Amino acid sequence: MSAFPVPPGPLPRLLVSVRDPAEAEAAQLAGADLIDAKDPERGALGALEAQLVAAIVARVAGAAVTSAVADPTPESVTAMVATGIDWVKTGLDLRQRRDPAALASLVAAAPGRLIAVLFAEDGPAADLVPALARAGFAGVMIDTAGKTGARLTDLAEPDTLAAFTAACRTHGLMCGLAGSLRITDIPVLSPHRPDYFGFRGGLCRDFDRRNGIDPLRVAEAVRALRPHHRDAA
Repeated sequence: MSAFPVPPGPLPRLLVSVRDPAEAEAAQLAGADLIDAKDPERGALGALEAQLVAAIVARVAGAAVTSAVADPTPESVTAMVATGIDWVKTGLDLRQRRDPAALASLVAAAPGRLIAVLFAEDGPAADLVPALARAGFAGVMIDTAGKTGARLTDLAEPDTLAAFTAACRTHGLMCGLAGSLRITDIPVLSPHRPDYFGFRGGLCRDFDRRNGIDPLRVAEAVRALRPHHRDAA
């Protein structure tokens, strides 16, 4: 079980991916639970420069949990840890998934902080969860590799997502669902009980991930997640 910070409040929580300190502040003030630093111009796992990530962490200043994407090498993961980020997210290629030593080397660079990102295009992820737990990962997210076509709900059947989140709970891992999500997906996917829903394009102006985060859409997502909470009104 990860010892890393988890904000209080009901599940699921809202992860918003941002590209700079201004977006980070806007998302946090609008109610995002987790501020995720990444480069939307480079797809699902585009890493920002460590200096920019550090600036995002400084702007958030502990008001929300933070994460950042790192390339799947110990060196890149170590560089992100040095920014002061809470969690580090990294993708895993097919070779790394089958190599316990490779997984262990990544985890050693960020003990208790590393989140594996798996792509829905690669098929069901539940069977990979036990190995990731043994390696020491703090959590696992499912995302979509492509950002201009199929969405998570197009690529993964409900039973597949339910099996994934159940496996994560069984093995004590944080879990998240992302992949061109829209606010209307929240009530559909919430029964799977992920810890986080990950958003970028669905909360941007014109639903274009290359545009800036729209704080009004962030607030709308918070209300959809917590319809019965006074603070979400």
